Amino acid sequence: MTSIKLFPNSRIKYTRLQYFFEKLIALMILVNYGFVVYDLTYISLRDFWLQGRVQLYFKIGTFEKKIPKTPIRVLSFKLTKYYDWVKGIEPNRDTESYLNTVNKLKNVIDKTGDPLRDQKINNLLYSLRQQSVEMIEQNPFLVADKIGTLERIKNKMREHIFGSKDVSAKESFELFWDQNNWQKNRLENELVFFDDQIRPLLETNYFRPVGENGEPINNFGLIDFPFSLIFCIEIIVRSWYISRRHTGINWFDAMLWRWYDILLLIPIFRWLRIIPLIIRLDKSNLINVKAIKKQTSQGFVAGIAREITETVVINVINQVQVSVQKGTIRNILQKPNNNVYININNVNETAEIFKIISDLLVEKIIPEIRPEVEMFIEYNLKKTLIETSAYPNLEKLPGFKFIENQLIQKIASQLYQGLSKGLREVLIKDPKLDKLFNKLVDKFRQTMIIELQDQQSIEHIEIFLNDLLEKIKINYVRRLSAEDFEQILEQTRTLRQEAKNTGS
Repeated sequence: MTSIKLFPNSRIKYTRLQYFFEKLIALMILVNYGFVVYDLTYISLRDFWLQGRVQLYFKIGTFEKKIPKTPIRVLSFKLTKYYDWVKGIEPNRDTESYLNTVNKLKNVIDKTGDPLRDQKINNLLYSLRQQSVEMIEQNPFLVADKIGTLERIKNKMREHIFGSKDVSAKESFELFWDQNNWQKNRLENELVFFDDQIRPLLETNYFRPVGENGEPINNFGLIDFPFSLIFCIEIIVRSWYISRRHTGINWFDAMLWRWYDILLLIPIFRWLRIIPLIIRLDKSNLINVKAIKKQTSQGFVAGIAREITETVVINVINQVQVSVQKGTIRNILQKPNNNVYININNVNETAEIFKIISDLLVEKIIPEIRPEVEMFIEYNLKKTLIETSAYPNLEKLPGFKFIENQLIQKIASQLYQGLSKGLREVLIKDPKLDKLFNKLVDKFRQTMIIELQDQQSIEHIEIFLNDLLEKIKINYVRRLSAEDFEQILEQTRTLRQEAKNTGS
């Protein structure tokens, strides 16, 4: 059977059947999470699912604006017809009775020849006036936590009757359902206004009973249970498979192997199932989250790198400052013999470094600067000669100037050659010379330590060193910024891309 590598950076391989099974489970988790999201947002979006339209409504302080005036119809079907039972939602008896009375009024008007003189119509209008007053006083929208809906109904009725919101809502409803108002305006116009502006708001009201646990009734567990059962069986089978495949791993360890799947079985905080969902979709190659992980990690690095670097460097400098202030340098200089020096390779690194530098001086640097060195020596010799007491008398001798120049040039050349020859001899492999040179370096170091033990010198060194460290913190460490690290990350990405292009 052909094997497919499911994880590009992993050694785990899956057969085609296992590969298909991983995708199937990932899709089931996706469907389940869709139900979870729908259930969690159902109450807040119920008005949309009920009427299938969106009303753009803005309100800032006392200013409010609806755009457009007629709501935009998005869906023509009512999902609430099937899902209200899951949330335990029932029609509100008060608003349902109100709408039934309006429906009866419409039926009577359709059947009556002269509706404005019909006694049934007058009785229904009177009943609607009474129910309107009760609705305003008792506010049946409180149970559904839709207090604002009643305010919108009252404002719409005020504007329709009086053209203003600063009037009595009760009076507005009483005038609306008054027979004189219906005689003044055509019946169709008033019913169109009610059906278009008032009825949709009344229909959004509902009653949701409370269960014995003190929480509103919620039957989502009946929908979630089949998914949880499938996920539970899959986790058990996979844990058994892992425990059999790997030595020393029991069922519990195998279950913790993919701990995030446990979130699929927890009946609370169902929104956390987004974690196993993303992981499963990524591992089954249905989505690719590498780019997201890359950008997230880089953003995280750019966000904390400056703080970490600044904290670490400042902490190190502070520790050095504390050591200096406690007299660490003083202790080292005043007690050199008490410090045990461990030589791990029997090599005098100081002497070797000096030899390397000397080699560079002799072979590279001094030959390049020979003219300048000789000119420097000549100038100092001539200056020294001029300052002697016998120079004025010698200057009067014939040909002295020529002899002076020739003599100074020759001495300068010999001094340069002597210096170059001396440095070359240091570089010659001579055990006795190496021994003498090492002795010279050690003597120089010891003499330097002894001379630095002077109390005033130590105090000056400590003061200057402490001030230098403080300047480093102020001028360099604390100047680090997030932009610096963004530039570093950009350079890193560029180098990676160049390496990738070169490898390909």
